[in-house]
Amino acid sequence: MNSSATPVETPLVIADANAHRWDDTCGVLIAGFGAAGACAALEAAQAGARVHIVERFEGGGASAKSGGVIYAGGGTPYQREAGYADTPEAMAAYLRSEVGDAVTPAALERFCHGSVAQLAWLERHGVRFSATMPERKTSYPPERAYLYYSGNEAVGDAPEVPPAPRGHRVVARGMSGRALFATLRRAVEAEPNVEIEQHASVRRLIVDTTGRVMGAQVWSVKPGRARRHHARLARWADKLHNGLPALADRLRAAILKLEQNAGEVRDIRANAVVLTTGGFIFNREMVAQHAPHYLANWRLGTTACDGSGIRLGESAGGIADYMERVSAWRFINPPFAWARGCVVDARGERFCNEEVYGAKLGHAMCERRDGRAWLILDSALVREALRECVRGRLWAFQSVPALLLMLANRRRADTPAELASLIGADPLTLERTLANYRAAFAQGRDSEFGKSAAMLSAFASAPYYALDISADSRVFPCPAITLGGLRVDETTHAVLRANGDAIGGLYAAGRAARGLASNHYVSGLSLADCIWSGRQAGRAAAREVLAAHDASNNNVAGATVLPLHPLTH
Repeated sequence: MNSSATPVETPLVIADANAHRWDDTCGVLIAGFGAAGACAALEAAQAGARVHIVERFEGGGASAKSGGVIYAGGGTPYQREAGYADTPEAMAAYLRSEVGDAVTPAALERFCHGSVAQLAWLERHGVRFSATMPERKTSYPPERAYLYYSGNEAVGDAPEVPPAPRGHRVVARGMSGRALFATLRRAVEAEPNVEIEQHASVRRLIVDTTGRVMGAQVWSVKPGRARRHHARLARWADKLHNGLPALADRLRAAILKLEQNAGEVRDIRANAVVLTTGGFIFNREMVAQHAPHYLANWRLGTTACDGSGIRLGESAGGIADYMERVSAWRFINPPFAWARGCVVDARGERFCNEEVYGAKLGHAMCERRDGRAWLILDSALVREALRECVRGRLWAFQSVPALLLMLANRRRADTPAELASLIGADPLTLERTLANYRAAFAQGRDSEFGKSAAMLSAFASAPYYALDISADSRVFPCPAITLGGLRVDETTHAVLRANGDAIGGLYAAGRAARGLASNHYVSGLSLADCIWSGRQAGRAAAREVLAAHDASNNNVAGATVLPLHPLTH
């Protein structure tokens, strides 16, 4: 395993759980404290189980670093306030094209029919939303805009399903992910049945001779100086990752060394273990094995996104699915003018509708074009884009890379043929590509890729510009997250073996599990899936605890067991 990945050992098999020496006990042990772990803890505790969260760092994970967008629809209060009619059926009809067969139609329908209630559940825990929308489609809404088209719903001139905005951004200043997790954290900390252990990680599952999970072996950094140093290293690794990834990786190696040298090992008995440790984008060996097309991409997430939960599930007999699926975010809007340009591959051939959601463009670029792509603009589009970057209400992460690319890292030529020679493309191919693009504009119809007429451009203003938007660009990074994970039962989120049997006492949620976002990514769907799957896993784990022990056992608080489905409260 690579030097910054949490080590995972084969399960410890015990013949008699009562005879084993346990250092602690709980009802539900949750590995990982991001959105999925927080929601699992809330549901399990509210159903009556005693919960112990084990978190490698200080909590939040990739959820806290996200934009805080929840994909929700079916007629939310904010959709209605903004003047949009939406139904669970329309939501499901659109999502089928994105979700594919990552989940069954029945599971997708349950999610869509429970979407309004899930938003209300978040609100009851203190999360706030709003109906204010941006002026036009964007990769992430500006300040004071919180409802937007976060996927491909409105792409093209005549979508099959009447479009409705379903990206619900949490109300907060700046990026909303931190506010979302902070709110969930406060709700978890208010639960008397939940204990949070930071700077600790699950390294090994403990099973009985039948393969049922009985608990976990936890490594924790000793309190005091070692723990403070552990926290500092983790903070600096995350801060430096964007600009100095090699140095950040060295800090991650130091984190692991500290954990190994200053750690305490404890065996915790649990009636159910829930794995919510995120994906594996920071585990280079796993990415190389399952998704080598994405090794050049910028890693999006945190140090804890190292596949440890997936590997723990596999160690107990679980099967991982969709591990080759990665979301690469090649956003070219904003600036809005860029989306009116023409994206070509290394040969100069157009290969995608430029107005689609950035993850769809990124997938086409990385999977079918070896990660190589150029954005072709004429001078009119460049001037328009520069004005938007300087005067528009854009985030710095949107405007600064765009300005650098247009001003300092562009190729410029008076003719398409000359431009092709500058970027190593075939001149005839690029000339034909731009001629076809001009013809589509003149006809008001893009028959090749279905781009809406309003987003086409005449390409009549020389000189022409080529911007390198390839996956390995250091000026214009292409972030990526992994989407695959452990195969789970779609109702309980119990981890499944190859034969379809559930592993007793073991659950997984969020990006550690195969779920709604495992095929294609649209903004908000991963967070919505973390919340949805975390809630299901937490409820199922609590039901297992309560079924096995009566209220006199200290693992149970004696609360009423809540039903698993539907998630409507």
